[in-house]
Amino acid sequence: MQIILASKSPFRAMLLNNAGVPFSTEAADIDERAVETPLYKSGATPEDVALVLAEAKALDVSEHHPDALVIGSDQTLSLDDEVLHKPADMDAARRQLLKLSGKTHHLNSAIVLAKGGQTLWRHVSVARMTLRDLDPAFIGRHLSRVGPVALQSVGAYQYEGEGVQLFEKVEGDYFTIVGLPLLPLLNELRREGAIDG
Repeated sequence: MQIILASKSPFRAMLLNNAGVPFSTEAADIDERAVETPLYKSGATPEDVALVLAEAKALDVSEHHPDALVIGSDQTLSLDDEVLHKPADMDAARRQLLKLSGKTHHLNSAIVLAKGGQTLWRHVSVARMTLRDLDPAFIGRHLSRVGPVALQSVGAYQYEGEGVQLFEKVEGDYFTIVGLPLLPLLNELRREGAIDG
């Protein structure tokens, strides 16, 4: 069975590659902000929004490949009642890290499997991430070292890289943090007969 990851995320692809899952990638063609804005206005939780976005991606790609098993994924970052997005530039990344400094935020990582334009399975995992109190000068030096890679994630950090130095405490698994809760996904792929098991 063909497996398609409806994402161009190098981090999600790395996780699937490392797990030995045969797959191809195809980015979904959806406007994420247009999908999520009415959800927040209706009182949807950050977990709900991640699931809806993951499902929209999976269904979009599934419509073009009806015989394939399509993996849609998305991640939201919530700090209290606020949802943060990928920073637009390095100054926005600096402001975002200052806002997260010394606080606990949640990474809500959703996965959806679709086939033939139908949703087969939905899942969301949550990680609690506590940044240590960060000195503003350190944030500047950190961002200077990591460069534009800081703009590729909702938190303005890569936990799988030098961003791990920003943290005091983490509750949740590595795969959820990177944005693809791999263990539940592998279980479901086995159940669907898409991988050996």
